[in-house]
Amino acid sequence: MKRISALLLSGALCLGLLAGCGGGTSSTPSTAPEQSAAAATESTAPSDTGATEVTGTVNTNGSTSMESVMGSLIEAFREVQPGVTVNYTASGSGAGITGAQDGTCDIGLASRDLDSDETGVDQITVAKDGIAIVINPANPVEDLTIEQIAQIFTGEITNWSEVGGEDAPIVPMGREAGSGTRDGFESITGTEDACVYQNEYTSTGEVIASVASNPNAIGYASLSSVDETVKAITVGGVAPSEETVLDGTYAIQRNFNFIINESTPLSEAAQAFVDWATSTEASDLIAGAGAVPVAE
Repeated sequence: MKRISALLLSGALCLGLLAGCGGGTSSTPSTAPEQSAAAATESTAPSDTGATEVTGTVNTNGSTSMESVMGSLIEAFREVQPGVTVNYTASGSGAGITGAQDGTCDIGLASRDLDSDETGVDQITVAKDGIAIVINPANPVEDLTIEQIAQIFTGEITNWSEVGGEDAPIVPMGREAGSGTRDGFESITGTEDACVYQNEYTSTGEVIASVASNPNAIGYASLSSVDETVKAITVGGVAPSEETVLDGTYAIQRNFNFIINESTPLSEAAQAFVDWATSTEASDLIAGAGAVPVAE
């Protein structure tokens, strides 16, 4: 009788062990197939970059001249990191720098370098850009020197006939104070606080549209924003292009910069965007948007 009881006890123990090892029904809920797939997706790095997938929202704000570049970068980054949303607000370089300083945006955008009094932030150059001098396509003028451009915008030269054009008044168009494009143009041409504009605009697109609609107008615009509605003239015989900006032969050029707060670390999503946008992986996209990549 004792032997039978022992055998029964032994059998019960074996059944218990088998159940605990998966041989029977477990009391722990199993992971649903869709949950497993989601977990695998979250832990799997994007196959084309080798980077770890991250999630989050990145708010960028600033230079209107960087619109084409930012549009291309944001669209492509969505494929690299589908869990990250990058927002872009075009408000001008000054606002972008201020936004980075006060933390109202993750990344400021400036189409100029920081001034000595703009503290608490660092700049990361993502590309270079030529500032094209644009006139109406009906205007026969093809080339101007830096000196002639400066004289036109300061009011010393007022008629197109003085620079090889028709007998017509010159109508200078420019950007508003605080614009990175204006800052770059005036710094290079030596016309700071001396330009006389017929109109000042808050975006590059407005300058181009104004020049396109006025046969006597002249303005300046980011090379990446120039389209067939205006004519970009040569400056000192050199046409604005990726090659001439990169080799320095085109005189009127500036940097496209990301502005980062020194004291507040970037979020994982924002850092991922900065790292990718400044890598060689983004170079073709930047070039395609009309700017000159600097990553090597």
